[in-house]
Amino acid sequence: MCPALLMASFRTVKGFRDFFPEECALRNYIFDTWRSVARRYGFVEYEAPVVESTDLYRKKSGDEITSQLFCFSDKAEREISLRPEVTPSLARMATTRHRDYKKPMKWFQIGSCFRYEEPQEGRTREFIQFNADILGDASQGTDAELVALSIDVMLAFGIQAEDFVIRLSNRQIWTDFLADKNIAVEHTSAFLQIIDKIERAKPEDTTKKLEAIGLTLDEVRSFMTGTDGDHPAFAALKADLSARGLWSYVKIDASIVRGLAYYTGTVFEVFDLKHGLRAVAGGGRYDKLCSLMSDGSVDMPAAGFAMGDVVLGILLSKTPGAQFGITEYLNAQQGVEAYVVIADEAQRAPALATVQALRSAGVRVDYSFSAQKVGKQFQAAENQKARLAVVFGAEYPQVAIKNLVSRSQELVAVEALVEFVTDELKKPITGKLIA
Repeated sequence: MCPALLMASFRTVKGFRDFFPEECALRNYIFDTWRSVARRYGFVEYEAPVVESTDLYRKKSGDEITSQLFCFSDKAEREISLRPEVTPSLARMATTRHRDYKKPMKWFQIGSCFRYEEPQEGRTREFIQFNADILGDASQGTDAELVALSIDVMLAFGIQAEDFVIRLSNRQIWTDFLADKNIAVEHTSAFLQIIDKIERAKPEDTTKKLEAIGLTLDEVRSFMTGTDGDHPAFAALKADLSARGLWSYVKIDASIVRGLAYYTGTVFEVFDLKHGLRAVAGGGRYDKLCSLMSDGSVDMPAAGFAMGDVVLGILLSKTPGAQFGITEYLNAQQGVEAYVVIADEAQRAPALATVQALRSAGVRVDYSFSAQKVGKQFQAAENQKARLAVVFGAEYPQVAIKNLVSRSQELVAVEALVEFVTDELKKPITGKLIA
């Protein structure tokens, strides 16, 4: 078989993605926005391994996550997994060196995660998550800070108040509910899994599962309906977010419990309001995870949330208000600022020296690698959205600087060229690019 035909038959592995330059540029816009907002809030960046011991997830995250692992044995026959989430790794890292950092520890991370699920809209087997966590503070001020961060991230993307909502609850209200109903503690995990799926499951299936632990769907629904922002569990959080002017973004929803086993208190998810997408982000308080991770030697409260790039990317594509920021970013990142046009091949050596000098000065520069007609070089400059064309021709050692926006032109001595170009690029853009 022809090697070219053989190569053409390869496809990405199911559930994984290629990032061609345009997709990579959008991804970088998302990363830069995440980083910018997190740093405004005083978070610092860290990174955890992509591969961890399978036992880390088997013991710490519960059955909901371990059934979705990309797990295998390495050459030493150790069971390892591609990380499906970052929180267990964070807890492992934090408990190892918690004495080295002042509390609270406000950390964020951006990186790939992997879950063996059936790919569908908004869900892939490889995805990128922004994780923001605060460790070492048990107050609801921590919860409020994370909710506020999630709101500001959405706003930073151009997603307005009418486009999304924070659906928020607290697992403790369900723990109290079960205690009031005299339900045995060992049923708590199964019950929370029922609540987590209550909006998606068939009522008859939910009824059957609830009856098995001594409850009815009617009493559960009644409790959910009667739980609102006036519940004492939300008092401190409501006061904090109201003082910031952010409580209007929140809707109390008792069905939000999050599927992972380690959550202990406040839980929340970010949903769009117009397109019916799955949750854009979610998280909550997990005060016992660090203790579990350290076998009780480090009892450090913690809370955090994660936002994935897949659902967010779909939402950005469907939200007109988000397009301006994306376009502005892409225009700033793509192409070059100056294009060196070599009109006289005899001047290629000084032209190359100028290319290098401009790049050393921080200017984004490109040029033709081989001899080309001047018109083709100018077309390349326009295709790359260059503001300036630096033309090496018969005038050398003077060089023509053509502004492709204003269409003006000046002759500049080659020894003054770098300073002239950098000064020109600092000026505001006026006019339009030559079509």
